[in-house]
Amino acid sequence: MRQPVDTGEPDRLYTLTRGRCRTDDDTFDLVTLIVGECEPTPGMQSEHVRILGLCRRPTAVVELAAELKLPVTVVRILLGDLLATGRITARRPPLTRSVVSQPDTELLKEVLDGLRNL
Repeated sequence: MRQPVDTGEPDRLYTLTRGRCRTDDDTFDLVTLIVGECEPTPGMQSEHVRILGLCRRPTAVVELAAELKLPVTVVRILLGDLLATGRITARRPPLTRSVVSQPDTELLKEVLDGLRNL
């Protein structure tokens, strides 16, 4: 009978985040664009180096998580470290008009009339 292989993944993730399980704020949603502001320096954590390498062009948080093969929560914690030291900037996508304001009531009335005429 084969024994399951323990990859040590939870321990590794715990070590990567230095025991933290969440960020202090909600700076990073899935589509926040991350841009590296500097080159990696000697002694940096290897995941931080990889993030800076991936963020030479704007990259979404969810893309980073997929590329690093890490949970989004872990990536958010690592990004928080880099943001706190000024090594990255985070840009949220602009809100569209439909999110910011109420829908156009005239347009909705026209759509409703059109549906009734079907």
